[in-house]
Amino acid sequence: MKSELSAAKWFKSQRSGTKDCVEVAFLDTGRVGVRDSKNPSGPALVFHPGEWTAFTESIASGTFDR
Repeated sequence: MKSELSAAKWFKSQRSGTKDCVEVAFLDTGRVGVRDSKNPSGPALVFHPGEWTAFTESIASGTFDR
């Protein structure tokens, strides 16, 4: 998985401008990586596609519960 993350093409929201933010990468395996842009060599979370979809849909619908 480490090589999968190091080869990933990371991006952040255009809304974040030049601010530090989270970065996301759609990995070749279909999974989704998430990391802190302030620490790109640090740890990353990796979600399976269904987990990522549930997460982003709950944010978009306003039902995300911390």
